[in-house]
Amino acid sequence: MDMNAPEQPRNNSTSTVILEANKSTGEQPMELFIVDEHTEHYLALQAGGDFDRGLLTGVLGGMGGCAMIGLGLIGALQGKFDITYMTFSIGIPLLLVPFLWETLRPLPLPILFNRRTREVYFDHNGELFHSPWDGISAVANEFQLVGPQIGAMQSASLEVRVRKFKQPDTALMISLGAPFGKSMAMQKGFWEYIRAYMNNGPYFDEHGNHSESDAFVKSQLAVRPKMSDSFRRTRKQIKQAKQEAGGKNYLSGHHVIKLLVEPILYPQDRIQELTYGIAKRRSRNRWPSLVTDRLKANGPTTRLVDLE
Repeated sequence: MDMNAPEQPRNNSTSTVILEANKSTGEQPMELFIVDEHTEHYLALQAGGDFDRGLLTGVLGGMGGCAMIGLGLIGALQGKFDITYMTFSIGIPLLLVPFLWETLRPLPLPILFNRRTREVYFDHNGELFHSPWDGISAVANEFQLVGPQIGAMQSASLEVRVRKFKQPDTALMISLGAPFGKSMAMQKGFWEYIRAYMNNGPYFDEHGNHSESDAFVKSQLAVRPKMSDSFRRTRKQIKQAKQEAGGKNYLSGHHVIKLLVEPILYPQDRIQELTYGIAKRRSRNRWPSLVTDRLKANGPTTRLVDLE
């Protein structure tokens, strides 16, 4: 058995629920900051950590490197090329070294739900595991984490079983996201999100029914906004506050601080997102052709279990 999240102590009142692909839990679909890609053909869930990939490049390159390069450009405009040489020799390595280190290291491959072939893929240390979607079931466990600092914190895990390709006797239970801070209702809602995608997708409404519009899906994915969009969101909040206040005393100190700080942090956030995106695209090449071919619009429709 393999768990993406470390095993946690559970109390005696642990409750376990079996969730099935063809049965509704009664909850509305809910995305829990786990979906990395929601496309017409496959759903990718982040797995294995490294969610902050690109942060080092953003901090060193966005804050330090870009600042030094900017100073160098100012020096060049003033004809002070000695300053330009010095700042470029510091700023460029501050940007390139962490960028190369974070993009050349492969990201953990995501958990893939393929709508076309109706199956699940998972990579474990370079070995391919899979499961047909039809007939699949998930195990949801609700428990409490108890500690002197956190007190009693309710948590719930959500796991599915996959089997090794061409070795079906070898199976893993994989966690669909970390259980910390999640309730049973939240995990049921996330299972409904996956069910709606696989059974009625690629787009669906708040009840999980098929929809030609992607409005509900976008609203769910927008709950985790990009950090680089923070300045735009602040301006939108200020505009709304101005309308509500009739133009009188609408600008708070909190808004002023955000207007000053967020533009400074924009290069860091933008570079972090760019670095993560490049690392993710490079990591896709690690999937075997059996998987990548089936993710294409015109790829094979046979399931891996059929090949076995």
